[in-house]
Amino acid sequence: MLSLAVVTTGLTWATLLIVRRTAEGRVQGEIREESQNAMMTFQVLQHGHGVALLRKADLLASLVTMRNGDPAAIEDVGKDPWHSDECDLLVLADAGGRIVALHTTMDEFPLATAQEALSHALKERNSTGWWYSGTRLYQVVLKPFYGGTPAKSNLLGTVIVGRGIDPEATELRRVSSSHVAFRFGNDIVATTLPLFKEQQFAAQLGAGPWKEQVTLDGERFFASAVALTTGAKPVSIIVLKSYNDALAYLEKQNQLLGGLGILAVLTGGVLVFVISDRFTRPLARLVAAVQALEKGDFSYPVVAEGSDEVAQVTRAFDRMRKTLKSDESHKHQLEEQLRQAQKMEAVGRLAGGVAHDFNNLLTIIKGHGDLMLERLQASDPLQRNANQIEKAANRAVSLTRQLLAFSRMQVLEPKVLDLNTLVAEMCSLLKRLVREDISFTFKAGESLGRVKADPGQIEQVIMNLTVNACDAMPTGGKLIVETRNVSVDEAMAKTRPPLLAGDYIRLSVEDTGHGMDAATQERIFEPFFTTKELGKGTGLGLATVYGVVKQSGGCIWVKSEPGEGTRFEVYLPVVEQAEDRPSQESAPKNGTQHTGAVLIVEDEEAVRELAAEFMKSAGYTVLTASDGLEALEVAKHAGPIRALVTDIVMPNMRGPELAKLLKANRKNLKIIYMSGYLEFHKADDEFLEGSYFLQKPFSRDSLVSKVDEALHQKRVAGSTARQLV
Repeated sequence: MLSLAVVTTGLTWATLLIVRRTAEGRVQGEIREESQNAMMTFQVLQHGHGVALLRKADLLASLVTMRNGDPAAIEDVGKDPWHSDECDLLVLADAGGRIVALHTTMDEFPLATAQEALSHALKERNSTGWWYSGTRLYQVVLKPFYGGTPAKSNLLGTVIVGRGIDPEATELRRVSSSHVAFRFGNDIVATTLPLFKEQQFAAQLGAGPWKEQVTLDGERFFASAVALTTGAKPVSIIVLKSYNDALAYLEKQNQLLGGLGILAVLTGGVLVFVISDRFTRPLARLVAAVQALEKGDFSYPVVAEGSDEVAQVTRAFDRMRKTLKSDESHKHQLEEQLRQAQKMEAVGRLAGGVAHDFNNLLTIIKGHGDLMLERLQASDPLQRNANQIEKAANRAVSLTRQLLAFSRMQVLEPKVLDLNTLVAEMCSLLKRLVREDISFTFKAGESLGRVKADPGQIEQVIMNLTVNACDAMPTGGKLIVETRNVSVDEAMAKTRPPLLAGDYIRLSVEDTGHGMDAATQERIFEPFFTTKELGKGTGLGLATVYGVVKQSGGCIWVKSEPGEGTRFEVYLPVVEQAEDRPSQESAPKNGTQHTGAVLIVEDEEAVRELAAEFMKSAGYTVLTASDGLEALEVAKHAGPIRALVTDIVMPNMRGPELAKLLKANRKNLKIIYMSGYLEFHKADDEFLEGSYFLQKPFSRDSLVSKVDEALHQKRVAGSTARQLV
């Protein structure tokens, strides 16, 4: 019996020892796995914060670009509700890398320290990193912004957006049962450890090489670290998992197993397995979900059961994953809007270039057609042919002007308008355009503000939208034109890109026609795109509307569903100016005696010869040149020159530059610019004050009248100084 007891006792203690060793090994493996999972969780959180910071950096860069790099933008953004808890540091640097503005919501960030960190990041060409202010660690994202196409020559500066790490690492304390410490160089800058253990750990780190197992205040920890940055003072994160907490339950099991023998050993083994499996299975599912997320799978199932740390981490991961998915969807939406804008811009430039070259040809065709009509008798058999040439040329002029309207290169005469008055004056014309089976209603907004736009072009917008609406209702329906004051907030602006927040006058044209699908809506503003039958339309109506609205500083938005009708909304910015009144001055009368010399500068030979013939027929002495350099030579050997008629775009020297050189020595010289279109994004100050503009293609009467207008220093009624926009 004693021998059995001894054998039984020996076997029991041997079994206990084996079980203990096995359990300790398994616990150590679990500790390592949990440390890796905690590290992986931090990396996922860091990535999520990085994505959020990048999005905020993009928005801040866009704002600073719109405000021409104004340092005050940083302070304005810092005080705005847009600034969230995840954005604690805002920095603006100029193109040379010098910090010009710094804002933080936490501890003071010394400017010299920030400048040193920025210089190192720019030198290493890092777009992300970690900055230490001396008291707080920040995760930062750097975003350069440009004055145009992203290129080194267009760099305006860099914005930096940062998120501060709490010295007590509160966020990580909530999502992990492990202790975490951030290390900057040899210093601990943030940790979840108590103060005494933190001091012991810092001393051990500075005393020797890295150790995976450390003892702090009698408690043994497994330590793992990941470097976040490199350099003279690298930043790393250290995860500490306690052995004592994990092994405490084994001591209790040993006491129980010592009294119960083999049954206790078996029971203890079962308990170890159940407890271990309860923790490792949810962690394994969470790790699998993280791996799926790394591959772009946002739908991998994760289940959080209970209220323990693993369940909390799983719920935090699920929330973070939903945020990442939302950010990814928003990113795709912005990319699609950018592609659409770039496509419309490219088509506009192509249309403008074609219209420019075609206008030179139309000038020649129309000019010589006018001369033929004047010289042919009414009974001449060629009279009918000349009339057909004239009609075809006029139609071509109309088409090119529509192309210029779409590409936003046309000449506008902006005036301060009351849209209610303009639409009311058009109502009689609109009612004639609308068929009898269509009910037409105009709803005028009360106390409507003023807008600044070309009245003729706005009338064209209204007519095009009205005709388009009537064509969409072949069997009749309702057509409503409405004006209203609208204050657009950020939420509304997001639903109508690229509309920005602000005060607008909204002109809406709504019909009850057959509507459009999404694919058609994406292309309705493209030139020559039409859903009408062959010969029923040119496809330039809505393209013209798009160009006029954009050039007037506004935005157009459309809402339509098949079978549900269509609603076009035109948003024009409100201006605080009095309404313009028409001029009462009259134009110079024809038949007056024309004398003096006129210098005509045009690189297209046929256009130059035609303009010279027009001016000679009016009695002027004409000098000609093919470019600016030749014009300067001609002017040197010529007598007094009363007027300069010059093309804007020429080889060797542009027209505005030629005008300034000649005007410097001839104070009384009158300047008339002529062009088939306006160069895109050219500022008004390029052209001399008091100068005149002649649109190609021109007739003899329009050319002679424009020169007479300039020489008499008198503006023609209804055509006051044109703004070159």
